[in-house]
Amino acid sequence: MPVSHPKFRAAAIQAAPVFLDLDASIDKAVRLIGEAAANGAKLIAFPETWLPGYPWFVWLDSPAWSMQFVQRYHDNSLVYGTPQAERIAQAAREHGIMVVMGLSEKQGGSLYMGQWIIDADGITVARRRKLKPTHVERTVFGEGDGSDLAVHATALGRIGALCCWEHLQPLSKYAMYAQNEQVHVAAWPSFSLYRGGAYALGHEVNNAASRVYAVEGQCFVVAPCATVSTEMVQMLCGDDPVKSQLLRAGGGFTTIYAPDGQLMHEPLPEDAEGIVYAELDLGMISLAKAAADPAGHYARPDVTRLLLDRTPRDRVVIRTSSTDDVNRADDDAMSPAPQRNDLDEPPVLRRAA
Repeated sequence: MPVSHPKFRAAAIQAAPVFLDLDASIDKAVRLIGEAAANGAKLIAFPETWLPGYPWFVWLDSPAWSMQFVQRYHDNSLVYGTPQAERIAQAAREHGIMVVMGLSEKQGGSLYMGQWIIDADGITVARRRKLKPTHVERTVFGEGDGSDLAVHATALGRIGALCCWEHLQPLSKYAMYAQNEQVHVAAWPSFSLYRGGAYALGHEVNNAASRVYAVEGQCFVVAPCATVSTEMVQMLCGDDPVKSQLLRAGGGFTTIYAPDGQLMHEPLPEDAEGIVYAELDLGMISLAKAAADPAGHYARPDVTRLLLDRTPRDRVVIRTSSTDDVNRADDDAMSPAPQRNDLDEPPVLRRAA
């Protein structure tokens, strides 16, 4: 009997949020989710920290100057389990579409660079965190752990996600490839910072990272990339000519790549907001893997191997007696949200004892 492979339309967002306004940004997200679903998409992906926007202020001046935005950024970051979060899950459910949302996650007094995968029934598939915020991002966000390097079995195939320069981490990428990832969401913030002064931050390098990920992992890569709006530039830069050179409007370079690295759509202008679409046929993956599967038949485990420890690292554990028995703190208050763990992960990747 012929094997049936999932075929579906994927959508990737190229748009600015309503910067530092969580409720208005969720309003916009719900509209975009509805638009993508109306155009036949079964998966929609949003850029890095799209809710409530990427904290560009940490790149523009001193920590003292940036403090004027800190409280507002915290107040407008998303807390799981709130009515705001439920609105996003409800939109996924009402429109029958999988949503991968990039967000600043607030838990207690800390923020994390999060990606929330919600299936078409509005049920959480995974809530992951960027393992290591990049450069000055570490003044804003905390870190994830090994449980955030996971690929999840869904009705649309095996789905995984990483943020921004996690795509420059060879070991993290290999950990994802080895879990038979089929559709990868690569979330990017915008390529509008330090234009002409920091080539590594530009679209040439970072779109290349998304494309290489597709070829190395033999998977589809859906790579949403935000834009910086003129309102954001005015809020952050004002009339300061130096800051206006450091951060410019535009910077949207959303892409979707096939497992052989080809771009699957016409790109949008970098200053345009919109949605790009591509038709994904997961049957194509076997053609790419026949040539090279770096975590399978193209590997040399006698020479190099990867140890992946996916044990969650809770910040606090509570002892309930004088014995060695330890209970985990309540998930909602003290630890990352539970994920739907796959039961069919490769044996070499099972959690270390």
